[in-house]
Amino acid sequence: MAVQTVASTTVSAAGSAEPSVDLGPAAALSCRECGHRVPLGPVFACEECFGPLEIAYDFSAYDTEELRRRIEAGPANIWRYAPLLPVPADVATRPNINPGWTQLVQADNLARELGVTGGLFVKDDSGNPTHSFKDRVVAQALEAARAFGFTTLSCSSTGNLAGAVGAAAARAGLRSCVFIPHDLEQGKVVMAAVYGGELVGIEGNYDDVNRFCSELIGDPAGEGWGFVNVNLRPYYAEGSKTLAYEICEQLGWRLPDQIVVPIASGSQLTKIDKGLQELIRLGLVEDKPYRIFGAQAEGCSPVSTAYKAGHDVVRPQKPKTIAKSLAIGNPADGPYVLDIARRTGGAVEDVTDEQVVEAIRLLARTEGIFAETAGGVTVGVTKKLIENGVLDPSLTTVVLNTGDGLKTLDAVADSGLTATIRPNLESFREAGLA
Repeated sequence: MAVQTVASTTVSAAGSAEPSVDLGPAAALSCRECGHRVPLGPVFACEECFGPLEIAYDFSAYDTEELRRRIEAGPANIWRYAPLLPVPADVATRPNINPGWTQLVQADNLARELGVTGGLFVKDDSGNPTHSFKDRVVAQALEAARAFGFTTLSCSSTGNLAGAVGAAAARAGLRSCVFIPHDLEQGKVVMAAVYGGELVGIEGNYDDVNRFCSELIGDPAGEGWGFVNVNLRPYYAEGSKTLAYEICEQLGWRLPDQIVVPIASGSQLTKIDKGLQELIRLGLVEDKPYRIFGAQAEGCSPVSTAYKAGHDVVRPQKPKTIAKSLAIGNPADGPYVLDIARRTGGAVEDVTDEQVVEAIRLLARTEGIFAETAGGVTVGVTKKLIENGVLDPSLTTVVLNTGDGLKTLDAVADSGLTATIRPNLESFREAGLA
């Protein structure tokens, strides 16, 4: 499928709420800044202060042990946590790509390399249907799109989200039309296009793509469109909580001491924190301190830069890094990431592209996990934090790998044959392989 290319444009976005619908325990949309509440609907900005809206829940009727039993008896995907998510009651019977319940790998070999003694785990989300964590958030957004009557599923994407939207829409029988920077890795372009939806390249970076999508929402041409990371963003973002739920359940219903999370928009990190807080509040895990660390590539590190400078404001940067899935120069949740890192005693750090590649190879060599560049960022930052004495190697640590290395082969394109030999033992020995 050929990628169409259109010029970028700049515009702000707004939305208006539709009548409230029944989405499980979700009670309303609440502004993070001023607390103003509105009914559930396809709206993402507060009408009072223009702050971001997120889902507010009513969990008051839940009994802890009954909820735990219900979760443990659920399917081996994110819908085991349906009681804690904004989904309709019949979600399990509807066509969806059903992501989640990915491996939490006990990374003993990597731990020895890094000097971690308290237990090191890799939450490997490359096992999702389209091989990235984006399947989690799209699954949530798809259910909201259905509830609000949207007929087209869309997004702005740095690659992984485009594939997840294409796959989810195909499974649900909806149209998809997704927008990406025109110069993405070819592997991600092919994976997004193969599902048969429309794929449009924008001349510009991700921030240009996102601004264009925000304009399209307010235009008659966008009527009936559910943009998973714009007008459906409050629902979409909740999918990231399931990473926190799974990590804690897979650890035997306990919190990790430390967790290292890659930062693109920052939403994944903030929702993981929200998920951990919900588990504490519901009594599903023991309340104890935990530390959250954010990871960025040096070539797109606006949050890391702000953290190190002691700033509360995140200044936009122009991305220039091989970690294109994290290349968001103006991250919407950046200030909230700073708050969480500081509140939990964590930090935000960055690594060079060279360190990203080294970390991809390190994880592959030690644990047999081939991470995309974002995973190289988290492993690289983990290594750097340990070396700098910031991350405590004596504590239980979880590192996120959010995508499959087959999507970013260019990063390790110089890998190849160890030797080429003739088909006989003499040649084998001459090559020093015996």
